[in-house]
Amino acid sequence: MSTRRVTVACSPDADDLFMMRALLEGLIDTGPYRFDITSTPTDALNHLASGADGPDVVALSIAWFPQVSDRYLLLRHGGSMGEGYGPIVVAGRPMAPADLAGRRVAVPGTTTTAARVLALALAEPTGGAGYAPVVVPISPYERIFDAIRAGEVDAGLVIHEGRLTWADEGMHEVLELGRWWADDTGGLPLPLGGNAIRRGLGPDLAPISALLRASIRHGLADRDAAIRWLLAKGGPLRTPERVGRYLDMYANHRTLDWGDDGVHAIEVLLRRLGHDGPVAFAA
Repeated sequence: MSTRRVTVACSPDADDLFMMRALLEGLIDTGPYRFDITSTPTDALNHLASGADGPDVVALSIAWFPQVSDRYLLLRHGGSMGEGYGPIVVAGRPMAPADLAGRRVAVPGTTTTAARVLALALAEPTGGAGYAPVVVPISPYERIFDAIRAGEVDAGLVIHEGRLTWADEGMHEVLELGRWWADDTGGLPLPLGGNAIRRGLGPDLAPISALLRASIRHGLADRDAAIRWLLAKGGPLRTPERVGRYLDMYANHRTLDWGDDGVHAIEVLLRRLGHDGPVAFAA
């Protein structure tokens, strides 16, 4: 039987690695498919998906998906969604959301869902004044906190693991975007990132999608071992409790399927960002 190489690009964050662990470690039978999995930060993934030679499967920001929907379909699994929580704006001193008007705010990339939702949130309390985004690389994760302390920026938009460590850095919460979104939409969850699969895969699309879902299911069923594996890889979350809390937030039952309300939330978010067309999901 000939083998079929499948290229996958995901982030190096705990939720993405959790989803891919069974494929990375050979813990499930993948038949003729061999997965070549690489990782890079979210903003870079969005740009990678926009290139002519994008990977077969890519983790990207939901806000960026319309930019690549001519070549990719969104999978119903592999997503991260905030349920009344999400990216958070922090500062080195107490501030109100309205204080962010025109201020320099560190962001992990202008293509990210977090940066786009922050613009939506600030359009209301600041009369549309918005904010001045300053791209600060997400790796190393401490860089955003260092930028705030050094006065390079006035505040920082924290995603991924930094979402759980900002208080350790002596920061103050300014705006919780997941909570703002839920309040503003009548309780909808906030779709942040998802996995997209290349349209041109033809008959390989369905089995590849099934194997990706099987890897997520394996992680959920073998969660304690997955947490130990993540801890051994190092990173900002250094205790089983913190890794577990992070996975509770971003690698859970929603990761197996967005759910109908999750799909609706994606549609609402993209409409608010100016994209009126239907969202193309893989069957």
